[in-house]
Amino acid sequence: MNRQAALKSYNNVHVDAGVESASSHRLIEMMFEGLLSRLAQAKGAIQQKDMELKGQKITSAISIVLGLRDSLDLETGGEVAANLDGLYDYIQRTLWQANLKNDESLINECGTLVSQISSAWRQIGKS
Repeated sequence: MNRQAALKSYNNVHVDAGVESASSHRLIEMMFEGLLSRLAQAKGAIQQKDMELKGQKITSAISIVLGLRDSLDLETGGEVAANLDGLYDYIQRTLWQANLKNDESLINECGTLVSQISSAWRQIGKS
């Protein structure tokens, strides 16, 4: 097994172990962390002119956003859940545009929004 394959295998085991033992609140935090990581990787891919990797990372980021939307309880979450749903929809559409246009500024905009939501989510977990 080469070094890269071994590292990937370790990361998969590490993530799987973290997911299995995580609370539902922590799982959402992990999704935010993964989303921010994919956005940074997509920006790096644009800068490196690696359009295949950029597409993969933005697609992965959009999948995480879809997961965040699916985790919302729109029936009992009220206005907050509805607002988050709208924001996630906006982020999803903006990432799609960023992918089409190779636009780092759109990725930055999404990253700022996700960082703000993530920060608020972490604060909820502290209380």
